[in-house]
Parts: sequence; C-alpha cells; structure tokens
Amino acid sequence: MKALRGRLADGRPVEVEFDRDRIASVRELPDAPDLLILPGLVDVQVNGYAGLDVNAESVTVDEVTALVGALWRRGVTTLCPTIISAPEERIVRALKVIADARASDPLIRHAIPGIHVEGPYLSCDDGPRGVHDIRHLRDPDIEEFERWQKACGDLVRIVTLAPERAGSAAYISEVTGRGTIASIGHTAASADQIRAAAQAGARLSTHLGNGTSASLPRHPNHLWAQLADDRLAATFIADGHHLPADTFTAMVRAKGMDHALLVSDAATLAGCPPGDYTTPVGGRVSVAPDGRLFQTDSNLLAGSGRCLTECVAWVCTHTEVSLPAAVRLAATNPSRLLRLPDRGEIAPGKRADLTVTTPDLSVRTTYVKGEAVYET
Repeated sequence: MKALRGRLADGRPVEVEFDRDRIASVRELPDAPDLLILPGLVDVQVNGYAGLDVNAESVTVDEVTALVGALWRRGVTTLCPTIISAPEERIVRALKVIADARASDPLIRHAIPGIHVEGPYLSCDDGPRGVHDIRHLRDPDIEEFERWQKACGDLVRIVTLAPERAGSAAYISEVTGRGTIASIGHTAASADQIRAAAQAGARLSTHLGNGTSASLPRHPNHLWAQLADDRLAATFIADGHHLPADTFTAMVRAKGMDHALLVSDAATLAGCPPGDYTTPVGGRVSVAPDGRLFQTDSNLLAGSGRCLTECVAWVCTHTEVSLPAAVRLAATNPSRLLRLPDRGEIAPGKRADLTVTTPDLSVRTTYVKGEAVYET
C-alpha cells in the first residue's frame, strides 16, 4: 500500500492510499504538505511533444514510447496520439507503429487507449484547413476507415472531419455505429450541415473556434450551430494563443461544463526552444519566445506549443475557471468521452493514475496504474 499526502484540486488536505493499480481510500486530514494531488490528465489530441512526432514519416515504436514518457513528465497519463491528413499509406504506417508501441509495454497500452485521426476529410478552403496539406484532403471513404482499423487493431477512437464533404453523413453514421467518435472540425460547413452531422451521430467538435475562416457571417454560421447543439461536446485549445480568454470563457459557458474538454493540440515543437524549424507538419515552423507555434511564411498557427498541464494553468490564471473545474475539463470529461470509467477522478476504486505537483502545477511525481513513472 502506498500513500500520498497533499491537497486535492479543491484545496482539501488528504491522504490518498493506493494498492497496486487502484486507489484504495481518500482520507481527509487536518493538514497536509503544500502539494497538489491531481488525477492524471487525459489529452485526446496530441500530435507530438519535445521534438517527437507521430506524423513523421519515419516514426518508430521507440519514439511513440518516448512521447508517452515525455508527457508523463508533464502530468499527462492518458493520450490519443493524433495523426493528421496525409496519403493513406502514411496514415496506415503511423497507425501500425502506435499499435506496436502499445503491444510493447503494458503501461504504454494503458496510456494510449485509442488514436485520433484528424483528417484527411477536411475542408480544402484556406483558413478552415489550417496547415493541413491540401494535396492530401479528400472525401470520406468508409473502406479507407476499415483499412485504418485493420492496420491498428480497431484503435481509431476519434475521426475529425468536415461535414460539408460529400458522403460525410453516411460516413458519420457508419463509424459511430462501430464505436468511433465522429468529430466536426476544420470546416466551412453551413449551420444546416452541422445539424445534419449531429443527427447522423457526430458527438464532438474538434478545437472549436479554430480551424475556421478568419471572417464568418454574424449569423447563422457553423460556430453558433455547434455551440447551440447539445448533442455535441467540444474541445478547446487553451494555450493562450488559439483562443482569447473572453472567447474561451463565452464558449465554455455556452457548451456547459459537462460538454467541454481541454486539449493541447501539442505539436512536435511544443516544449522546444524559440527558433525556426522544419517539421513534417506545417513545413517551416517558428517557435516564438512566448511558445506560439506558427508557419514561418504565413503566420498561421501550426498546432500548440503547450502541453495539457500548461493549458490547465493558463485557464486558471486567465479565466473564471477554477482549478477543480479545469481538472474536470482536462481529466474527468475526456475520460468519459473515451468511455474510460476507471480514470479521470480521485476516488476509491479508480486507477491510480495520479500526478503530484506544486501549487503552480510544476510536476513532482507521476503515477500510472500505481507505478511511479516520473519523479523529480
């Protein structure tokens, strides 16, 4: 039996005991060390971190494993590696490598419950497509989806697509019937097309407020339609660059705390020093001193330069969202979305996926299934 003493996100001093991989008890104390004990964070959209990228043509099992380890050091214990628009053979290769990484280690298998494929069924319009290469964008193809699933053993848990693409409603209906989450993103859809996607079974909006045109009609438009539809949860990139604080606040209020999730959308250069780089995603990409990632030539955002823990810190510092609420957005709600009832909360019977941090969210220790995978 192991025991941790500290404070929960709501400030309560506690002792958390865990036996092997499960939390055995959470006991309140009169006082505790000035450390936070939080559930491990769950990031459903992460392309890479610290120079590691699941979209690199040469990605290896060791690199996927290293990516998981890098995020453990930042308090993220569960993630969906995110593959973006590319030729089918490249997507299939990445899916196979991720599946092989899971098979190589039980803790990696636990940390990666599924894969997010963002594209290639996205809008071709400049703005909505973001940095996705227009050469690789295409209409939804259920036979391609089946080849994806065959390559990785049915690990594709989320597919992001633009509902204005031909055949999208039928595709959404088919993949959701097979247990995969269809998510709306990188779209120039009409409000009617958003509603049709939700009617077909779409359950999520990918990084709402981004992957869209710089200018939209005041109303109707696809943002209002997604915010208004209770059938759709929504993810938000809270890195301080993708959404201003006021926009984030208003959107989370509109969706409600039960239907909002934080994601990092971290790219390979997240956590890297400022400078100019060449990457598989986005080509020539610059890292600004404040962590902003952008295409060097166009100034378009090229993913996020923050991990999910830093997004939680930004939300708590710049918006009305409290730390307990932010943890709900970054751990509890993503676990529920992925149908992982064993994690995302600190309670008896839950997995001992925990992170111990200082009050400013600097990670001291991370536990996965009760095993210390990172210690300072």
